[in-house]
Order: sequence, then C-alpha cells, then structure tokens
Amino acid sequence: MSEAQPKRINCVLICGGVWHDMDFARLELLKLLAEDQAVRTRVFEDFENIEAIKQADIIITYTCNVIPSLSAQEALLDWVKAGGRWYALHSTNSVLRLLSEGPNAGLFDAPRWAPLFMETLGSQFISHPPIAPYRVTVADETHELTRGIEPFDTNDELYHMECHGELHVLLETECKEEGTGFVEAADAPGTHPVMYIKHHGSGAVLYNTLGHCRGHYDLQPLMDWWPTVDRCAWDLPVFYDLLRRGIAWVKAPLAN
Repeated sequence: MSEAQPKRINCVLICGGVWHDMDFARLELLKLLAEDQAVRTRVFEDFENIEAIKQADIIITYTCNVIPSLSAQEALLDWVKAGGRWYALHSTNSVLRLLSEGPNAGLFDAPRWAPLFMETLGSQFISHPPIAPYRVTVADETHELTRGIEPFDTNDELYHMECHGELHVLLETECKEEGTGFVEAADAPGTHPVMYIKHHGSGAVLYNTLGHCRGHYDLQPLMDWWPTVDRCAWDLPVFYDLLRRGIAWVKAPLAN
C-alpha cells in the first residue's frame, strides 16, 4: 500500500448500557476516530455481533453493565490473542445488580457472572467513592502511552477493581476512601490502577478507567432527573490526549 493510499482500518465501537451519557461518549469517540480518514467505524450497543468483532482491526468500548454472551466473550479473547488491540474505557468492566432484599438491600453488588470477560479485560469493577477530585500519577514514565504526561487532578469516579493476571500499569492513584453504595467497599483504600495494559497472546487490551459522564436523564428508572450534567475527565485536555494516544496505540500494528 503506498503512502498516499493508507490501508483501511476497520473499527468496532461498542457504546451502550446504563447510568452514563452514552450519546455524549459515543459522539466524542466517533469524532476522535474520524480524525484518521483510514478508520471506518461500525457502532453497536453490545458485544453480540460476533462476526463484526472477528472482522475488526481495532475495538473501542465504552459500556456499563453490558455483559457479553459466552460466545461473544470467547470471540473477544480469541480476537485479542490473534493480535487484536482493544481500547476499553471506564465502566466496560462493570457487572452490577441493585439488591432489593436482605441485609445489603439498596446496595450495588458486583456478581462474578462473566469471569472470562473480566480475565480478558484484566479487571472487574467493584466500587467507587463519591465523585471527587483525586490525583492521577504516572506509574511508567517511559511508555509511549504516558511519556511526557505529568501527574494531574481529575474529578471523576475512582475505580476500585478486582484485578486479574499480570497488568502493565501506566497510570495509578492512591485512594483513602471506601466506596459508597456498594456491597464490597471495605478494602477499597490503597493504590489502584487508572490505566494499564493486559497482554494476551499476540494482542493486548488497554484499559482506562477515566471518563465518567452523565446527563439529566441517565439514571432513569432509578431517578427521573439527575440535577447536573457531569463530564468529569472529559473536561480535561489530558484525557483527550490519552484517548488519542490510545487510539494511535491500538492502530499501531496495522501501520505496515
């Protein structure tokens, strides 16, 4: 392929679920992907178009409480092992159920219903404290994804996660608060990954926990009207820098 005619890059963007402003996230990610005319993007709300996953060159996901079928989980892992790169954002690793009975009624549980999915991603969301400012620090200053990034403050959800396998941590944060509204929150204080890479075979998953967003209607039916429009890390130029770097990183093996 000549330099004047770059190879087409087939992207699958999966953006859907609950409790977040998926319209905002979807549009922002599509705008970033459109900065490269070689990227052609198909958009889905869940992981069930397995043929699209198999045919993708790159995958980007921003979901919440969207649980792939076992067939889709197997397809995703096989795709990554074969050399695919997947940029997973924010709450992609969430499985949450609001309990209505028992001593934990009114709290969110994180059932381990999709272990293969979480093993592929490298983590499962467990809880977070109330949205508040926290400092993100660079764990690996030499990696291309974080080289030149300075520590920064963000007003976002600080994720407490159950981690799976060996993770190459790029960004991290120190948490001193327990989660609120979640069953598993007592062990939350400590150091938590914010962005990391999980390798599988010839491919890898890049996970970035930042990027909460919510509009007025996004908590229905739990709440009819959320009083604020929350953009969190999306308000920061450094977050868009990380998004662009991540998209460039997942495309990198396709350059030749």
